[in-house]
Amino acid sequence: MVAGAATAIAGVGAALALADIGSPLRAPFTLFFLIVAPACAVGAALRGLDPLSRAVVAAGGAVAVDLLVAQTMLALHTWTVRGGVAAVAAVSLLLFLLAHARRRRGRAAKSRAS
Repeated sequence: MVAGAATAIAGVGAALALADIGSPLRAPFTLFFLIVAPACAVGAALRGLDPLSRAVVAAGGAVAVDLLVAQTMLALHTWTVRGGVAAVAAVSLLLFLLAHARRRRGRAAKSRAS
């Protein structure tokens, strides 16, 4: 239930930022998205760690992804809020898909070895 609510809040934050809708909820929900989306993607890649270590590393990874996206966009003189949110979403999706593909490849290798 909590994960569903967090996903909904993050999705609303991304939608508000991408659609450029002026709302008092835009800033906190978008900030929530910018932290949670990369943290979930990094956390998905760290299945071998215990839950506390995974949460700490995922939070640090989320901040690193956000900073790298912002620094890259500033260096290229292409910074916009909408572009930043879209770039963080794209990087998070890529990290999540890579972790999912690695996990599937590991399962396929285990089933062939048995």
